[in-house]
Amino acid sequence: MTRRGKLPRRCVRALDRETGHLMHYRSLRRSSSLPGCRWRSNVVSSFPKTSGNTKGKAAEWFDESGPRAKHQVTNMAAVEGAQATIVDETRLPLVIGVSTRALFDLEEEHAVFRSEGVEAYAKLQLCRERAVLEPGSAFAVVRRLLALNSPGANDRVEVVFLSRNSPDLSLRAYHSAEQHGLGIRRGSFTSGRSVAPYVAGWGIDLFLSNDDADVRAAIGAGTAAARLWPHPAGGGDAADDEVRIALDGDAVVFSPESDEVYKSGGLAAFLTHERENARVPMTRGPFGKFLHKLARLRDAVKDGEGRSKVRIAIVTARNAPAHERVIHTLRAWGTPADEAHFVGAHDKAPILCAFGAHIFFDDQEKHVLGASPFVAAGLVPGPHDPAHPVIPAPVV
Repeated sequence: MTRRGKLPRRCVRALDRETGHLMHYRSLRRSSSLPGCRWRSNVVSSFPKTSGNTKGKAAEWFDESGPRAKHQVTNMAAVEGAQATIVDETRLPLVIGVSTRALFDLEEEHAVFRSEGVEAYAKLQLCRERAVLEPGSAFAVVRRLLALNSPGANDRVEVVFLSRNSPDLSLRAYHSAEQHGLGIRRGSFTSGRSVAPYVAGWGIDLFLSNDDADVRAAIGAGTAAARLWPHPAGGGDAADDEVRIALDGDAVVFSPESDEVYKSGGLAAFLTHERENARVPMTRGPFGKFLHKLARLRDAVKDGEGRSKVRIAIVTARNAPAHERVIHTLRAWGTPADEAHFVGAHDKAPILCAFGAHIFFDDQEKHVLGASPFVAAGLVPGPHDPAHPVIPAPVV
């Protein structure tokens, strides 16, 4: 969605989606009204000194004191009555990219691929072309997200296949999706090549895959992505209509800056740093932008009593007093969690089970391995050595 509004003379007006404040900027340089913010432009460099119509030119605003949110402002002019367009990066639909092996249970076929090669794999898939695939790790969350769409209205969620399978084998994927009632209509099938270049091409907000290289490439390009563990054994899907998504904090929703303080200076240095910066919002991590869009989706599906079918939980190894910065950051971003669990050294899996998570994202293999037997779990590529997990809390 774009928002248009009349500009006061020699002024650009922009709505800060993180704080909800309507900001007025009189310069492309640092704004005195919001310390830590600046304007950039690769086209217009002298506004508001520019005279005449600058229609079609653009500037970008970055909030350096909080998450690295970017707002595009186009059609600027330094004359009274000009139009400004704010392109909202949280506009719906939420676009999910998913591999066929993440959405469906293709472990048997994948085992044939690894042991007998691509020809045997393709032959097996063709023989089973009309056989409906069973659900995989991403199935429950994808099904529930798609169920948020309303017939006859613009989609709130779109799911796109991003598969290394050949176009021939796409028939089974779409047939299975149709039989399961999943409204998936678009996709890319690359015959063994990486699907990572198509993540940006489709405008993907969240990419779910079993392929580590594709996931890392997507993260490197700025898209939220996770490598899913195998489908939980006997994982049923409850009969309610909520979609419950759980996310780790540091190095997932937030940047790994605080984790790096812990790794270099230990627990005491970490706690001192977090106390001193308790009210300083953290910058975005790889899932920061996704959280903003998920929060927009949550608002879009609220009922008359304010209850939403989307529920968001932060499940972090932080505990008090380091919890305070989490709350202040989410508040500054305008993306409060429905639940926050500050578990310290406690296992995350029992908390995730109690929450009824349909998917969980963490950057540490220890937590993903612990959760994956019970809930769908995705590993977010991060800076940590799996042999040295970061638990920024005393071990009791």
